[in-house]
Amino acid sequence: MNRALRVGGLVPLTTLDYPGRLACVLFCQGCAWRCRYCHNPQLIPPRGLDERPWEQVLEFLRRRQGLLEAVVFSGGEPTLQEGLPDAMAQVRELGFVVGLHSAGIKPEALARALPLADWVGFDVKSLAEDCQAITGVRGSGAANWRSLEYLLQSGVDYECRTTVHWHLVDPARLLALGRRLQAYGVQRFVVQLVRTARMLDADLPAAAPQQGLPGLWQELGELFADFQLRS
Repeated sequence: MNRALRVGGLVPLTTLDYPGRLACVLFCQGCAWRCRYCHNPQLIPPRGLDERPWEQVLEFLRRRQGLLEAVVFSGGEPTLQEGLPDAMAQVRELGFVVGLHSAGIKPEALARALPLADWVGFDVKSLAEDCQAITGVRGSGAANWRSLEYLLQSGVDYECRTTVHWHLVDPARLLALGRRLQAYGVQRFVVQLVRTARMLDADLPAAAPQQGLPGLWQELGELFADFQLRS
């Protein structure tokens, strides 16, 4: 391994982060974007106060062989770490299926990780032209959507999901996003309503509820083979 994976947190058991599997989640330290609604801001710096040594994480996973089915690499943004592919390979050798949560910040890095993933939860931030207003980073939209192309070309099982804060995207833009995703060939799309208890941007207000949304959810549902709304 070029560098040991920096793990800033761990959830030992979840049924939510890998569809249909008992999994644990490894939160990889570091992210290059500054999404205003980010609810894990402690994972943004490249080094964290609560990091776990990679060998300690492996030992935990060895004790869970036969109990857990999957290991999910989340973040932060896991693909920013050079050690991710080797870490994924080690986890596979222990007999776990591998999940990856990514926003595709660096498309080529995502492409290197995809052959080692069994399933990807891919964060589509918004329409490409709207991404900078969420991430605070110029060029983030182009990277996000180029990575989506790599994912769809890879054949790896996936879901695309978009976190919605109604101060950052309105229903019309969300529907436009759904239509563009359908045009790209996306089959599975999830809308996640933002958690406002803790956000990176303390000045971002709690998202006010929108009116007339059942019609929006119905229209989005008609675009995809699998559409889900998560609150």
